[in-house]
This record gives sequence, structure tokens and C-alpha cells, in this order.
Amino acid sequence: MLALRAGRVCPTTTTTRAFTTSTTAHRALPFFLDTLRAAAQETREHSKILSRDARHLRMIMFGKPGAGKGTLSARLVKKYDILSLSAGDLLRQHIMEGTEVGRMAESIVAQGGLVSDEIMLKVITSKLDLLHNRHWILDGFPRTLVQGELLDSHLKKQGIPLSLIINIDVPDEVILSRISDRFVHLPSGRVYNMSYNRPKVDGLDDETGEPLTKRPDDNPEIFERRLKQFYSSTSPLLSYYATASSKLIKAPPHRHPHQHPHQLSFHTRPPHKLLLKTLTGTTSDEIWPQLDSLVLSTFPGLRVKGETQEAKRRHSLSEAMMADGLSAGMAQE
Repeated sequence: MLALRAGRVCPTTTTTRAFTTSTTAHRALPFFLDTLRAAAQETREHSKILSRDARHLRMIMFGKPGAGKGTLSARLVKKYDILSLSAGDLLRQHIMEGTEVGRMAESIVAQGGLVSDEIMLKVITSKLDLLHNRHWILDGFPRTLVQGELLDSHLKKQGIPLSLIINIDVPDEVILSRISDRFVHLPSGRVYNMSYNRPKVDGLDDETGEPLTKRPDDNPEIFERRLKQFYSSTSPLLSYYATASSKLIKAPPHRHPHQHPHQLSFHTRPPHKLLLKTLTGTTSDEIWPQLDSLVLSTFPGLRVKGETQEAKRRHSLSEAMMADGLSAGMAQE
């Protein structure tokens, strides 16, 4: 470029600034975009899984002694693909297998002591932590408010919070009037009642033919004490879960394992809310339809036992053929 200065043409000095490509910047952008795409894909897949399995049955059932909790739980387990977990059975299993927590519990029991809440929590959660994608009912734990708070805190940290609390409400006078008619098959725990659930042969178990017995505490005096104990320990627990059921809990944001530290994370799991229901009746036969309807409507992903994928396919195929036949018939008309 030329410029006029004092009648002379002289060259103008032009400063040229060189721009170099930043290798770091060049690489950073594709890395971020690739990571973002991978995270988005992971999030989509994660959301599909969660939408399919968002509602898992994780249930605790409360009820007075003799209210029929065992009978109702057994019916659910028999009909649906649900695991029934007993706190007592899990404790005995740990002791028998000689696990660390089992040895701790065994030494306490051998000395006539009571197993602490913390040890019982380890016994229970050692199993529950392995059942993220299963439906289950927990029996025998928690029994106190402290145990309930400990279990609740642990399950929430694991991302598997309780989803359903059932309170079986049977009038005291009904329970007290029928305990004299109750018989049990001790090896299996099956319960019979001569008033409304008689065995096929009086005094014998329906499945094994073995003799039935009465529980030592099935008398009015002991039962009165057990009812008082139930009210003192369970009422605070039900109040605690009633408060918990009124709150909506947000799940923690989902992060891709290779996600950039400064990349935003989003909530992909729907908010969780505990459901608390009280079912009222005088017998298990009265309460069962309420429980069955509630569980099926709240957890539609529950699989009915014996219904295989092939059976489901046949039902769908039959429905499709019926629909096609109906459409053809309407077209002919």
C-alpha cells in the first residue's frame, strides 16, 4: 500500500500479525461435544430404563398381632413376582453362614442380649442392597422409630427408597375374640382359623398333613400385653411415615461416568413419593381385594406368576386377530 507524504510517494509500513491455531482449543471443542453426545445418549438410555422400572414395590406392612399380615403377604408373594424378606430369617442366615455381622450378632444372642439397631440394619441392608430391580416386602423390621429412620436413610442413599407402607386395621375386639380359634403349622408358618379359614381336615395342615399347634402366646392376657406394646412402638412409626408420605423427594442428578466436570447434570429419575394406605376389615378375605387392587394399580410392572412372555405374546396376538376380524366384518357391512 502507498501513501502521499510531502509530495513523495513512499511505501507504508504494514504490521502483519500472525494468527496461529491453538491445538488445545482445537481439541477441546470436539472433546466436549463428543462427551456431551455420549452423555445425552446415556441419559436417554437411562431414562428408558427408569421409565420402565420407575415403580418398584418396596413395601412394609404394619398391623396388630393377629391382624393377618402373614396371610396377606403370602398371598401377594404367591400371586406376583415379589420377594418376601424376614428380618429373623436373614439374621439366622448370617449366623449360620458365619459372616462378620453374623458373628457379631451370635455373640450378643449367646449372652442373652438384644441385637443392636445398627447390627440389624446391616443384616437387612446386606440383602436389600442387592435387590435394586426387584419387588420386595420386608417383614419384622423396622419395629421402632429409630430403626425406621435408619432404614429410611440407608435406602434413600442407595436410591431404592420405600414405595409403599400398608397399615392393616382390624378392630381389637375382633382379634381378641378369634385368637382362641387360631392354629399354626410351625414348620411352614401357615395359619388357620376355625372361624373363617379352617383346614381341610381339622387339626392337620392342608399341604403336608402334619399336625397343627397353638402358639404359646395365643391367650387373652398375653395378647392384651402385645397389643399395648404394638401401640407404643408402631404409632410413632406410622406417624413418621405419614409425614414422609406428604413429601416429594427429588432423585440426585444422573452423571455420565466420562462426563466433563463442568458439564451440567440433569434429573432423569422422576420424583419419588412414598404411599401410605390403611386397609380396614375384619378378616383377610375382606382386606385382600383392597390390597390386591392397590398393589396392581400402583405398580403396573408387577408380573403375575405363571404368566410367561409367550403367554403374553399369545394374548396380544389374539387381541390383534380379533381386532382385525372386527374391522373386516365392519368393512363388509
